[in-house]
Amino acid sequence: MNILLELFVVTFRVLWAFVLAAAKWLVRPKEKSVAGQVCLITGAGSGLGRLFALEFARRRALLVLWDINTQSNEETAGMVRHIYREITEAAVPRVAGDGEKDALPHCNLQVYTYTCDVGKRENVYSTAERVRKEVGEVSVLVNNAGVVSGHHLLECPDELIERTMMVNCHAHFWTTKAFLPKMLEMNHGHIVTVASSLGLFSTAGVEDYCASKFGAVGFHESLSHELKAAEKDGIKTTLVCPYLVDTGMFRGCRIRKEIEPFLPPLKPEYCVKQAMRAILTDQPMICTPRLMYMVTFMKSILPFEAVVCMYRFLGADKCMYPFIAQRKQATNNNEAKNGI
Repeated sequence: MNILLELFVVTFRVLWAFVLAAAKWLVRPKEKSVAGQVCLITGAGSGLGRLFALEFARRRALLVLWDINTQSNEETAGMVRHIYREITEAAVPRVAGDGEKDALPHCNLQVYTYTCDVGKRENVYSTAERVRKEVGEVSVLVNNAGVVSGHHLLECPDELIERTMMVNCHAHFWTTKAFLPKMLEMNHGHIVTVASSLGLFSTAGVEDYCASKFGAVGFHESLSHELKAAEKDGIKTTLVCPYLVDTGMFRGCRIRKEIEPFLPPLKPEYCVKQAMRAILTDQPMICTPRLMYMVTFMKSILPFEAVVCMYRFLGADKCMYPFIAQRKQATNNNEAKNGI
């Protein structure tokens, strides 16, 4: 009898979850504040990582930027400091008198940069320890760093496959293990996993990338369930799964030309703004564009051969082949230049 009662309660909760989800589509939830909170972004030197840094800076978060490229990371920091100056100047009150005088308010907006290879576990742990000592505890962790090898499986060197898995998947374990303990202690924080639509469904030619993103999605979902099981409702998680983003990472990737106008590569700014809205409203998952939800659902229920037919119709079965060909040509040109 107890199990029947529990089944009734579960059914009601499931239906209520649908109602709440529908309500969020109609009434936009209020965004939370991250002002003064320490936000750490991996891969902040370029692409989506840089744009995430600028968005969090506009919301007065204290930025900690990680990237393997010191120069590009410092460039992002310079942009963040420019935003901080604009915020500070806008907050300066005008004091009336014989002459107008600016009174600068006390402001603790700062950005910290660290050169870190997130694919190396010990580098992550040592850099995380420096962050705790020099900045403080991290409240928002954005696991964004990512790489792609751009080779067919049998042509891809083993070290590149390992590198892809380390940066795109394993690094999420190291960064989360470094900063989650304090979040658990305070029951406060937010972990963001920037994955990909290729972590929900795959395509040919990028086996290592798809595997790494599937791994990141699996890690994120399991972590979310673990936090729920531990009743740590103050720690939020958001999974970001964008379609192809026009950052140059997959330059040359093409789907069927008749379909392409209806499903063009996403503008990075649009992708990040959608992701920020999801993060600041504690949305568990965001797929952009929304059509990706339908594609994922269809992939889950259709027979594999039906999925293959759909891929071929869309031109998605070999969409990465032009990209791989470009990467191969670029590699050959570099080798020829260097006399290799």
